[in-house]
Amino acid sequence: MIVIFLGPPGAGKGTQAGHIVKRYGIPQLSTGDMLRAAVAAKTPVGVKAKAIMDAGDLVSDEIVAAIVEERIEQDDCAPGFLLDGFPRTVPQAEMLDAILTKKGRAVDAVIELKVDEAALLDRLRNRIKETKARGEEVRADDNEETFAKRLQVYREQTAPLIPYYKGQGKLREVDGMQTVEAVSADIDAILDRIQG
Repeated sequence: MIVIFLGPPGAGKGTQAGHIVKRYGIPQLSTGDMLRAAVAAKTPVGVKAKAIMDAGDLVSDEIVAAIVEERIEQDDCAPGFLLDGFPRTVPQAEMLDAILTKKGRAVDAVIELKVDEAALLDRLRNRIKETKARGEEVRADDNEETFAKRLQVYREQTAPLIPYYKGQGKLREVDGMQTVEAVSADIDAILDRIQG
């Protein structure tokens, strides 16, 4: 079972990813983690990526795709995996489709956590307030300006994946404004049907 999560920052993707990993026993593949692992393992792609990052540049889609391809060949991915942070754009989704087709596999479900952006901003404000009330340091990226930028990037780059996967008949929408448990239950209903 190959699953992709879509949704703006703060939609709860991280929380639900943890649930899926536990319930279905498939690994969560984070682009950042895979990149760091490839660099540390000095794989051919990792060596290329390290040189680019050392120069202060962003790693290209081709290199990220090659790292994903390397990672999904590992044994723990045989039953499936959950992709986190990839694909972020339609060209990356096309690369992923080509990689999976080569391996005789395909994405089973793309779960979009639908949320109200104004409510997300309220959630962020509450989190900042609660963190301060506990006397803890507020995360550097927990501010409205950074959040607004991340939301804008999501709308411009990642949201076009919604019609892309809808066109393939793989998009499933879940109301991300429900309780964590209700969101998990809706996701389980979708994935249980796929596994069925």
